[in-house]
Amino acid sequence: MHLAETAPDVAAKTGPLRPRTPAAVPEADAPAQWHRVLTLLATVSLFIGTRAVWTQAASHRLVVAAVISLCYLSILVSGVLALTVRRTRSLARLDLCVLVTAVTLTLCTFALNHAGGDEGVLTAQAARELVAGHPVYGQPWPWLFQHNPDVALTPTMNGGYDLTYGYPPLALLLTAPLLWLGHGALAATAVTTGALLVGAVTLWRLLPVPWRSAATMACLGFGFLPSYARLGYPAILGLALLVPVVVHWPRIGAGGRLGWGGLARAACLGAACAAQQLPWFLVPFLLAGIYAVRRGELGARPAAGVVLRIAGTAVTVWLLINTYFVVSEPRTWTAGVALPLTQNATIHGQGLVGVALYYTAGSDRLAWYSHASVLLTGALLALLVLFVRRLGPAATVLPWCAFFLATRSQDGYYLLMTPLWLAAAVTAPAASFAGAWQPRPRFLSGPRRRPALVAAAGLLLVPALASAAVAATGSPPLRMRVTRVVSVRPGAVSELTLRVTNVDDSALAPHFTFTTGQGMSRWWKVVQGPAALPAHVSAVYRLRPPGPVFHVPRRPGTRIRLRAFTASPDTLSSMDVRLPGERP
Repeated sequence: MHLAETAPDVAAKTGPLRPRTPAAVPEADAPAQWHRVLTLLATVSLFIGTRAVWTQAASHRLVVAAVISLCYLSILVSGVLALTVRRTRSLARLDLCVLVTAVTLTLCTFALNHAGGDEGVLTAQAARELVAGHPVYGQPWPWLFQHNPDVALTPTMNGGYDLTYGYPPLALLLTAPLLWLGHGALAATAVTTGALLVGAVTLWRLLPVPWRSAATMACLGFGFLPSYARLGYPAILGLALLVPVVVHWPRIGAGGRLGWGGLARAACLGAACAAQQLPWFLVPFLLAGIYAVRRGELGARPAAGVVLRIAGTAVTVWLLINTYFVVSEPRTWTAGVALPLTQNATIHGQGLVGVALYYTAGSDRLAWYSHASVLLTGALLALLVLFVRRLGPAATVLPWCAFFLATRSQDGYYLLMTPLWLAAAVTAPAASFAGAWQPRPRFLSGPRRRPALVAAAGLLLVPALASAAVAATGSPPLRMRVTRVVSVRPGAVSELTLRVTNVDDSALAPHFTFTTGQGMSRWWKVVQGPAALPAHVSAVYRLRPPGPVFHVPRRPGTRIRLRAFTASPDTLSSMDVRLPGERP
């Protein structure tokens, strides 16, 4: 009775009872919404390609499949936590969890697929030759591709293939101690996959905390960079070494001093150039940008001193890595390191060369694609110098634009260095170049300064664009007509006879191939016909496929394209053909 009478009084004094709620998190400690979204996007990117790997593992590698299933669980939990954690520190820890999940998935995929591509196979063989004390450069190894028919070959315009090692030696030097891992390209792919993981972790660590998941996404998400690493591309090693160089790169040499950190970054730059040729294209853009920023801060002479010390350190490291080969095989080493620039490979890629490959019947001016690429590289470097305050943040992107006009313009040249784009976007914003020096000679200054600058930019780009137009508007020098087809059975062609007319003014030595999509099949064998077809002359060629037969695609609508390449001059002549057994 006493309790009943006093209860209303207690309620009156304390007010109605309410459920308890957790203490509010201070607004300053709550993570930004864009940070949550970035973590979520990095988490979502890990889904790409994971199902295919799990399907592969579930058939014969159950332990790996179980680990991948746990990664699925981690992805799902991370997706929930990315949107619900209440503190910035908690979200930062979740970013680490996403990185660990991405590393685990990369290792699981590597455990299943590590056979390597042509670059990995060549790197592993070069390492074996080095260990055996044999020459490395200039040595053809055709059996590597005969025993591995799934490994792609790089065809050359003269009807051959690139069967030699054509990269700087750092990748093979790192591969040599790991040859005990197994046969094939396993050691080489282990080096590049390990380099990608180290590069991803390094970029993750060097970026500001809220941006770290972007490093996970750019390096390990989406699946494209891990796939290049599993193929054994030495460029992945170069990428990993460039990460510490590009992060905060406008600060290199600040105050006129490099210090141990600056020297280490210059050494990484030299080592990257000793891993693969792609970093070579980035070097002049970085050095030009550093010079402009330092000159705006210190003046011309101290800025030049900074750049010379960086370049000198990089060159010294590059030479040290190459020393053994410079001494033991100088001539073949020189030719091998320059091979990607001189091998005269057939045109290929997603760039402007597609006009000659897919949309026209060919071109007799293919060399102009190379001229256009070189001219565009020079133009972009000049534009960076002229407009460094505007273009400085894009210095890590500009070099790869030139590959769109090159004869080899495959997307790997664009995407292999994309993590560096992220590093520059986060750590080298426009404010870093606000005081950079920009040359302004008299004709680019004065009251009509803006029109003069626009005209100068246009004039710099005109030569490259004109060269590209010359290449794309060329005409095929050979006219071809299929006159006879020999089939051993329906849909299996064993021999073709062509009538070829040279409408060019010079003799041409054609090499023939058939393609059923992008890329190129291996060269067909010429069993009858002149090696060189004189100008304005017709001849009959009998061709046989590289294998026993050429299987005519049964898929309706497949485009079968006959192509004839020549070297000296570089030309392409193409025609669409319909073979017996092909469905309309």
